[in-house]
Amino acid sequence: MESSSKASLQGLRVVSFESRRAKEMAELIRRYGGEPIVAPSMREIPLSENHAALDLLPQLEAGKFDFAALRKTTLLARGPKPVAALKELGLEPAFTVPEPNTWREILATLSAKSDLRGQRIVVQEYGIPNPELIAALESRGASVASIPIYRWALPEDIGPLRAAMQKVLRAEADMALFTNGAQVEHLFKVAAGDKTDDALRIALQKIVVASVGPVCTQVLEQFGLKPDLEPAHPKMGALIAESAASAHRILAAKRAP
Repeated sequence: MESSSKASLQGLRVVSFESRRAKEMAELIRRYGGEPIVAPSMREIPLSENHAALDLLPQLEAGKFDFAALRKTTLLARGPKPVAALKELGLEPAFTVPEPNTWREILATLSAKSDLRGQRIVVQEYGIPNPELIAALESRGASVASIPIYRWALPEDIGPLRAAMQKVLRAEADMALFTNGAQVEHLFKVAAGDKTDDALRIALQKIVVASVGPVCTQVLEQFGLKPDLEPAHPKMGALIAESAASAHRILAAKRAP
């Protein structure tokens, strides 16, 4: 994906809270001419510490669930990444969920293709609980078990995250990119510990805030922030491309007298 004179982050100081793909995100920002401020905000809790997920395996093998991750069961994949991961294991999902891949699309897909009354469903969480999905499935007569496959925690070293937060507070950043709702929660957790959460909320309203998709946007709104842009497709590349196309205009409007 190449930058152009019309789509550019040239001269913008862009905070990225991405952890797993931090280097890739920084390179994308540089490719569009921006200055990346890398602030990893999450650490994945190892599966070995997750007893709930380990306890799930014998239940799946016994066929106790109708929607889960085994050949004996009906599989549903939320987006292209889990579809690819399943195929690597020789598994084919019966249902795939369309963009923007939120719990609402999951519910709509299941409701349209299957009677959920009496179904036993296991929901594999991706780091953040989803009580709305579980409540909606149960309201349609399903019996639901929620299993956290992994959990997000703050990085062991929060120095870069705190430093990026300070840059935002000192008006030394022009844009903030969020690719996961947990990034928002962790940023404000650190800010609350420093007693700067209110000041941070105000400071973020003065720069361009970009959200990768509706799930992340929902978390931002819970913290009193409405993102300035959200790409049509909830992908990292689309987030950067649409940010490059709009960021200068949005920032100029925010900083106009």
